[in-house]
Amino acid sequence: MLCLSFIALSLSAQKKSKETSGNPLFPGWYADPEGAIFGKEYWIYPTYSDKYEAQTYMDAYSSKDLVTWKKHPHVLDTSNVKWAKKAVWAPSITKKGNKYYLFFGANDIQNDNELGGIGVAVSNKPTGPFKDLIGKPLIDKFHNGAQPIDQYVFKDKDGQYYLFYGGWSHCNVVKLSDDFKSIVPFPDGTTYKEVTPKGYVEGPFMFIRNGKYYFMWSEGGWTGPDYSVAYAIADSPLGPFKRIDKILKQDPAIATGAGHHSVIKNPKTGDYYIIYHRRPLGETHGNHRATCIEKMEFDENGLIKPVKITFEGVGANPL
Repeated sequence: MLCLSFIALSLSAQKKSKETSGNPLFPGWYADPEGAIFGKEYWIYPTYSDKYEAQTYMDAYSSKDLVTWKKHPHVLDTSNVKWAKKAVWAPSITKKGNKYYLFFGANDIQNDNELGGIGVAVSNKPTGPFKDLIGKPLIDKFHNGAQPIDQYVFKDKDGQYYLFYGGWSHCNVVKLSDDFKSIVPFPDGTTYKEVTPKGYVEGPFMFIRNGKYYFMWSEGGWTGPDYSVAYAIADSPLGPFKRIDKILKQDPAIATGAGHHSVIKNPKTGDYYIIYHRRPLGETHGNHRATCIEKMEFDENGLIKPVKITFEGVGANPL
């Protein structure tokens, strides 16, 4: 009887796993996931989470329904970015025209004298191979105290592209040139605008909903259980950003260190999803992180409801 019960539970678990994505979404240590939608497919570009010297490439994953994911190995490799030697992380991707542009951090520079920072690579396909666009970092110095990492490329309603970025508890925003090969000044003549909200540590992200700009970021230490996501809402992509609340954090019964996220929206159904990384229970190694997904919902005032992290993940939602 016990054996039959076990078989029944196993069959039930298998059925459930086919109905939902499950968390983590795919095997392997991946962090800082950037979600995107290209055509009829969902895409995730994460950091390959390992010791810095081993972070010399990026994989990508695609899905038609959020449940079944296909791996695309080495879409970006340092063999195509000569100045990048290690710590290639936190990808952010956008499609402009017929090309795909992948922004990334590399080398984890600690001062202005080291080679590295934020680069941009280009490909004709979302699967790559992505190749260095300008042959050097786009941002290679510390401005306003922000380490040049954790970049997010954002397209505004008027078509202007911005890059939000920054570690070491400082966040800057810059305007990108039309060809993404340089940074251009704002109307007031400034180039690097600091927009750091209270509590900000790293991992900025932005999206527009009902005409409002939702600015999100990670708080806490990335190797610790307190890693989490908070947000602000503003009328402009330049802020000011007043912190509202934390919406993603650990659940000691499920996983710890839930943070460094992105958000995608199914344009057909209007459903929002938050894609993030977390540390499985029992894992103590800082780089042992896995990519997960949950539904993200709003209340009647447009505020983001706290996200409950799960093992189930989300159901199928084709584009």
